Amino acid sequence: MSDRSDSPESAIEVIPILPLRNAVLFPAAVVPINVGRPRSVRLVEDLSSLTSRVIGVVTQVQQDVEDPTLSDLYRVGTLARVVKVIKLSSTNYSVVLQGMGRFRLDSLEAEVPYLKGRITRHTESIERTDEIDALALSLREIARALSEHSPPVPREVATIAEKASTAGALADLLALHLPAPQVSPSDRQRVLEALDVKERLTLATALARRVLEVHRVRKEIQTIVSGEMGRSEREEILRAQLRTIKEELGETDESEEELDLLRERIAKARLPTDVEKPIRKQLGRLRAMQPHSAEFQVTRQYIEWVVDLPWHKLSEDHFDVVAVKQALDEDHFGLEKIKRRIVEYIAVRKLRRDKRGPILCFVGPPGVGKTSLAKSIARSVGRQMVRLSLGGVRDEAEIRGHRRTYVGAMPGRIIQAMKKAGTMNPVLVLDEVDKLGADQRGDPANALLEVLDPEQNNSFVDHYIDQPYDLSNVMFICTANDRSTIPAPLLDRMEVIDLSGYTRTEKLHIARDYLAPRSLADHGLTPDRLEWQDSGLIALIENYTREAGVRSLNREIGSVCRAVAVMVADGKDVHEVGDAAYVAKVLGPLRYELDIAEREPLIGVVTGLAWTPVGGDILFVEASRMPGKGMAIITGSLGSVMKESAATAMSYVRSKLDHLGIDQALVQSSDVHVHVPAGGIPKDGPSAGIALVTAIVSRLTNRPVRADLAMTGEMTLRGVVMPIGGVKEKVLAAHRAGIKTILLPTRNIRDLEEIPAEVRSELTIEFVGRIEQVLELALLPARHSDSLVPPPSSDDEDAATL
Repeated sequence: MSDRSDSPESAIEVIPILPLRNAVLFPAAVVPINVGRPRSVRLVEDLSSLTSRVIGVVTQVQQDVEDPTLSDLYRVGTLARVVKVIKLSSTNYSVVLQGMGRFRLDSLEAEVPYLKGRITRHTESIERTDEIDALALSLREIARALSEHSPPVPREVATIAEKASTAGALADLLALHLPAPQVSPSDRQRVLEALDVKERLTLATALARRVLEVHRVRKEIQTIVSGEMGRSEREEILRAQLRTIKEELGETDESEEELDLLRERIAKARLPTDVEKPIRKQLGRLRAMQPHSAEFQVTRQYIEWVVDLPWHKLSEDHFDVVAVKQALDEDHFGLEKIKRRIVEYIAVRKLRRDKRGPILCFVGPPGVGKTSLAKSIARSVGRQMVRLSLGGVRDEAEIRGHRRTYVGAMPGRIIQAMKKAGTMNPVLVLDEVDKLGADQRGDPANALLEVLDPEQNNSFVDHYIDQPYDLSNVMFICTANDRSTIPAPLLDRMEVIDLSGYTRTEKLHIARDYLAPRSLADHGLTPDRLEWQDSGLIALIENYTREAGVRSLNREIGSVCRAVAVMVADGKDVHEVGDAAYVAKVLGPLRYELDIAEREPLIGVVTGLAWTPVGGDILFVEASRMPGKGMAIITGSLGSVMKESAATAMSYVRSKLDHLGIDQALVQSSDVHVHVPAGGIPKDGPSAGIALVTAIVSRLTNRPVRADLAMTGEMTLRGVVMPIGGVKEKVLAAHRAGIKTILLPTRNIRDLEEIPAEVRSELTIEFVGRIEQVLELALLPARHSDSLVPPPSSDDEDAATL
């Protein structure tokens, strides 16, 4: 604001002019203004080049004039400081203005590129008289009375009136905040043009009294009618009275227009008869409610949810077996058995009239392509795909929805997914179904039983919608990492397809044909900038990742691409070859080494095989002997089943001392300590039985165990080797670790066909039925040493490396 002077008007100057269509800016007010007209947009864009961010804001006489001239503008406006500019789009800005003072627009100096006007500033008088104080006090009392009618009058009106610093500011701020239906822009402009404070207070008081009188009449009408009629009739009369008042004030009823649009949407939705009837009843109740009431908003939201659901729209299916097979081959390498089952699934869906089929559940480690398989299926059959992540969901209402009586109620995830899909036959991917939880709010798995049952889901009832909805046309596909954590009733409704993991050769093909080209494109590179070689990809697979899937491999490929992208961004002419040497240069020292087969055979150290939810893995079983009283010590964060296997192994050895060639006195005077390293990782299961026996016998007989051999199998007290599960995952883990020979139970010979031929060709798989066969294949001749324990230096060093 300019410096004060003795006269009410100060120096003449030229400033940019921003015309407003249907609003009036007052001094001391901070308001946001949307700017979209070309000349106004140009003014905002040129603000940075102006020496001062002060502009003149003037209201138009007629709001429909696109490019106003001097005759289209009021002559009194408000000087404003531009506080903030927010760019909404290339042709639309939001400008926050702070009113500073009044001015008179004398003339326009320019109309392009935007308006510039010659103005005369007005200096506000701060003179106080008894009459001015009396008018200000009266206006504050009216403001307090108005605040009781919130809404539509803002509740903050009383606070604003109390905090006004001067009588002139009091009139300005109250005129700004009076509700629009009763106070027009021309009324506000008259207050702005009142340069005399007394006159301004008088005008503002008249406007405030008019608004107060309207609301008093409205309240009296409600009081009279409420004593004579029922609730529905009373509300209807009140609405009729309110419409009459609005018509007298020239206000349009926007709520009626919204309800008319909602009625049209109900007609277009083609709701089932048993659904349309209650929805139209809800619409009738909505017309009798106050638009600002909480119940009005809740009811309208409910109607909109029901109307927006697809009740009849079906996307056209393309159950073309050839196209599905082609899409799967384009998106995934290998997985031939899984692809064949998917093709069979699509063929059955094509032949069945009701289009129903089993619920597929892809189970496997992370990164093997479970979700991407679902995407390929959706793309090949021409359906919309919606993914629902169920990991960590513990509330049954997440599936069935909340009842409308609760505050903030919403439909469940299934109904939300249907609305998002827009069709009645999408592909819904229920991701991480094995990670569902349960607490005092219910069990989401129980709610999924109805969703996934073809005999029940044609009338699924969400608690929020409270109407039966047909899910029978939906193609459900579930994914999980661990089959054992899926509730049994839920698992019974699904057909499980296992994805065990990829071999090194499959990973190489995936990296070369899918991951590397996609990573180059994602990082803005071309093969000319980074040419991947098989040696570099093999180095990533063998030396920097060890996983069943390819997710970590994809990240490491991205790391190499980013290193090249940095150099390209610096303006360097880069032409790198992604071989093993360059991968080592970028990623540094090797993280994994396939050196298990090259180790020295050790006494009491056996390589076992384990199954985990993220794929197979190898583990080591160590046995040590020390002077003692024949006790057995078992450590390594083992579960109860694995501890029982260790006890069984020790009992078997003690029962077969003569047969195994072990001195009984040696056993009675020694303690045996069995340890499974990586004590921070819980381990359980019976399949380490033969590995435990082999480690104990190796230590007590001083016979080393073959370093290139791994084993898995459960053992009984009679020495019989029992079958185990997870054979494919365990064999692939041994193959990744460089193992050459694997011992498997004889009764697991049927699982051999699941192992890829390329893996079988690189491994020697021996099938054993008794523990004697295991010991014969695994143990080497005894070392010629006076001590049963190898020298501490070599054993400790090897154990630390393991």
